This record gives sequence, C-alpha cells and structure tokens, in this order.
Amino acid sequence: MATQEHATRPEAPLRRPLRPAGPLTAAPDTPAAPDWPTWGQRILPASIRGLLVDLGMWQDPTPLPPSGHLTQTLAVLDRYGWCRSLDYSPTGRMCIRGAQNLLEKTGHVTPHARARAVDHMQNVLARHGVTMPFHAWNDLPHQQFSNIQTFLTRAAYTARANGE
Repeated sequence: MATQEHATRPEAPLRRPLRPAGPLTAAPDTPAAPDWPTWGQRILPASIRGLLVDLGMWQDPTPLPPSGHLTQTLAVLDRYGWCRSLDYSPTGRMCIRGAQNLLEKTGHVTPHARARAVDHMQNVLARHGVTMPFHAWNDLPHQQFSNIQTFLTRAAYTARANGE
C-alpha cells in the first residue's frame, strides 16, 4: 500500500543549474572596426567637419558609450593589429591609445565617453594591483595581445555593469 501512495504523489520539478546566455569573454553587440580614415578625413579639422555635418554634406557616426567604445577599441586592434610603445606603427598596427585616437578622430566616440572608458580601464588595472597608466601597462615588454583582449573585455563589462 505504501507503494501506491508513492506512485500517486506528484513528482517535484527537476532543478537545473543556470547557465549564462553566452560566453563571458565576448561582449554582445560588438561594434565593427571602422575603415582607416581617408587623407581628407585625417586632415579635416573637427570644426569644419561639424560645419559639413550641419550642411548635410558629411555623416558622422553615432558616438558610442564607454562600454561600446571599449569593445570597438578591441575590434580595431583585431582588425589592424596591436603593437607596443607606439600609438601607430609604420605598418599600421596600434596600441590601445592609438586605437582610441582613431575612434575619436573619426567621430565614433566623444572625448567625454573616451575619458570615462579610460577610468574603467584604470579601475580594472587597480583591482589587479597595477598602479601605472593603461598605456604604460600596454607597453610592458612581456605584454601579449591575449592580455590586452582580456583587459579590454573586462573593462567593457565593468562599464556596462555601471550603466555606461
């Protein structure tokens, strides 16, 4: 009789551990790296570019928030290559700061959003006991691109967690 009672009792639902929706190393909605600016875009001062935007003759990209800027910085380094100790190498590779310069010059980030992104990068370094500026850390002789990728991804997630 005890077996009949046990058979009629409803079973408890199975509980499965929650899994993240995707890998934590890839940021969602990664913006594409922009094309290298033309000579006209490089020598065109921001004030004239702003005038051309007002006249409808130039289309500036929509500036990204700090988290988007950090993921786009990583996309630029993936596309054009990473280097140490030079903002731009003769072969077109860039360090973190060089990639940020490219994005700011082409209008993909505002100076304020870039400064906030730098704050997030410095906070990530500080959590790991590094007190030097991020561009000096980028230039260390033992530095590898895999460290740069992890660093920028963590900084982007930190910025996104803070609503930026």
